Amino acid sequence: MQFIRKTNIQFMKVRKIAYAFSLTLITISIVSLILHGGPRYNIDFTGGTLVQLKFEKPVKIKDIRAALTTQGFKDAEIKHFGAPNEVVIRLRLVGQKQELSQKVEDIIKTKITDNPFTVERVEKVGPKIGHELVLDAIKAIFWSMVLILIYVMWRFEFKFAVGAIVALMHDVTITMGVFSVFNIEVSAPIIAALLTIVGYSLNDTIVVYDRIRENLKTLKKGSSEYTNTVNRSINETLSRTIITSGTTLLVVVVLYFFGGEVLRNFALALIIGIGIGTYSSIFIASPIVVDWEMRLQKAHKAKLKAAGHK
Repeated sequence: MQFIRKTNIQFMKVRKIAYAFSLTLITISIVSLILHGGPRYNIDFTGGTLVQLKFEKPVKIKDIRAALTTQGFKDAEIKHFGAPNEVVIRLRLVGQKQELSQKVEDIIKTKITDNPFTVERVEKVGPKIGHELVLDAIKAIFWSMVLILIYVMWRFEFKFAVGAIVALMHDVTITMGVFSVFNIEVSAPIIAALLTIVGYSLNDTIVVYDRIRENLKTLKKGSSEYTNTVNRSINETLSRTIITSGTTLLVVVVLYFFGGEVLRNFALALIIGIGIGTYSSIFIASPIVVDWEMRLQKAHKAKLKAAGHK
């Protein structure tokens, strides 16, 4: 199915502008992460206590927050869980499960007297486990990058692998940067979203690379038409890219608005990742291949010229 037919958009002509735009976003992301002392991890990584309460009637988050804030729990993360009468409260304070649960129960009973509740679940994550989760998440992303590099080198060429890895690092950095700029907590589902973004972006890049490789088979070695061939390949896959990214993005946007508080940040990470991943496949991964080839051709011509003078 061709959504867009016979386009001839000159993507490669604006690659320098795309580089500058991406460099600006990456700089903002890195500066924000430095100023915030790294990502803002939630208790999945820092350690803390989770308490799930089920009320007899629907309860407002602001009422629970007001009750806990007056008793010193102003940083508590409070979300509805599945129904308007169920809430999950995450507290960074790590203490005895029963003791902290009792404190929360007593505070809410005192402040919300007309809506009885029961404690459904109490869980605690220690700081050591949280630290191990951070390291595991970093290792997962690192090894995925290494395996992707090996795979793309085997299937294509080294310059293609470099383009793919740079694009993936670009996507992950900017996504984390957005979370840092808006001070959004990074939880275990967000790490899952980042790995999903890596896979999704790579898939999009591989589709473009496949078309580039097919079109390059008819191109003579050292031809000046290399840039035009890459540009034509992107245009030929543009319809597929728009349809795939557009339909996926539509589903994730619906999930963001109607999936509830628990899934909102996860969906947000996917929205950012799909958008920036589609952009990087066209304006980062492919242009890097072009610039790499241009440098090789320039070096080859210089070598031939030098040899001719001898």
